[in-house]
Amino acid sequence: MRPARALIDLQALRHNYQLARETTGAKALAVIKADAYGHGAVRCAQALEADADGFAVACIEEALELREAGIRAPILLLEGFFEASELPLIVKHDFWCVVHSLWQLDAIEQASIAKPLTVWLKLDSGMHRVGLHPADYNAGYQRLLNSGKVAHVVLMSHFARADELDCSRSDEQVAIFTTATRGINAPISLRNSPAVMGWPKIPSDWVRPGILLYGATPFDHPQSVAARLQPVMTLESKVICVRELPAGEPIGYGGGFVTDRAMRIGVVAMGYADGYPRQAPTGTPVFIDGQPSRLLGRVSMDMLCVDLTDVPHTGLGSTVELWGKNVLASDVAAHAGTIPYQIFCNLRRVPRLYCGA
Repeated sequence: MRPARALIDLQALRHNYQLARETTGAKALAVIKADAYGHGAVRCAQALEADADGFAVACIEEALELREAGIRAPILLLEGFFEASELPLIVKHDFWCVVHSLWQLDAIEQASIAKPLTVWLKLDSGMHRVGLHPADYNAGYQRLLNSGKVAHVVLMSHFARADELDCSRSDEQVAIFTTATRGINAPISLRNSPAVMGWPKIPSDWVRPGILLYGATPFDHPQSVAARLQPVMTLESKVICVRELPAGEPIGYGGGFVTDRAMRIGVVAMGYADGYPRQAPTGTPVFIDGQPSRLLGRVSMDMLCVDLTDVPHTGLGSTVELWGKNVLASDVAAHAGTIPYQIFCNLRRVPRLYCGA
């Protein structure tokens, strides 16, 4: 069997969830959309269900998968419903639902609903993606109450730049939220992962940890909470071939790296078809049998090359950690010019093996 695999540490996942609650003192929805950022939504939900206040997914398809697997905890649909015809399923399965548009308000008012909904009413406080306009928000809240079809409402918004701790945009969004919700007595949810980690003064009865659950930081600099996270995924494979090359030999497609001395090159069963970023350059860190080394040359679909020259006692069959507890996913992402969210979500073809259940 091809040796590429992703090891998922469920105990680390639970540690990170508890860290989010401990850091904020708030209730926490574990965000497990996009198949738990590539970690496996069902297994992650099963590992967290005894502790989690609830889960958040993007859409009803993701929520139904969890219910079919026996998950009974609250599940919030972060994008709400896309058609009014979804409302009976939302009621049947006790899903919580984000409402972010006036047409969704209209649909709820016009629907025949067997029991009242729990709605998270989203405000566009400045990200300008989805959410009610501040001028419509208070009236939208009153419409939900007056409809007789909503039992509970949580007031929410989403930050555009909370990962920039020296940026005033998050404070500006809080001010817009505070003005728009004046006079409304309901729980609020503002803090996503970067706000959980870096903005302790922002109020939030509910927090929504996402990337931090998986042990990766949204920041590009050291941060106190980030230092306490435990990486959940270790992506690893093995050296399947060793090349002894003299100076002046090109490596891989395009010859982007040329040996500058006699070198030992290890070929690893891992490539961009597995989700490893193709744009990762020479010098991107790897660990080989527990020792630091680097990527060499261009990443191929199924293989990549690493430097064995200065790593004694490594060779055919050596284990290569592409990211995990020794090589942080955020560092790989930074080298590749992307973010850890993307490299986790891009994982494919690689079998996931779980421990710490």
